[in-house]
Amino acid sequence: MSPIRYRYAIRRWRTLGRLSDVRLTEFHELVTLRFGVTYGASVLADHVLTGLDGRTGAQAIEDGVDPRDVWRALCVDFDVPREQW
Repeated sequence: MSPIRYRYAIRRWRTLGRLSDVRLTEFHELVTLRFGVTYGASVLADHVLTGLDGRTGAQAIEDGVDPRDVWRALCVDFDVPREQW
């Protein structure tokens, strides 16, 4: 990912984190723990989730989808073990 796109994803990610403090913060912590900071930002900005009507994770959160549902969709798409959901 280019440095410009990475900065955009991180800036957007931080803005989204202000929407519903605790749950969104937990969501971002889970994404970071599972995918890392750089790849996690890329996954949220670029990966189209099969279970959320063709939206990326960032778009789904912006559209008001519950962060838990976005996390579960990420887990399904990336074969995260069920005990980590």
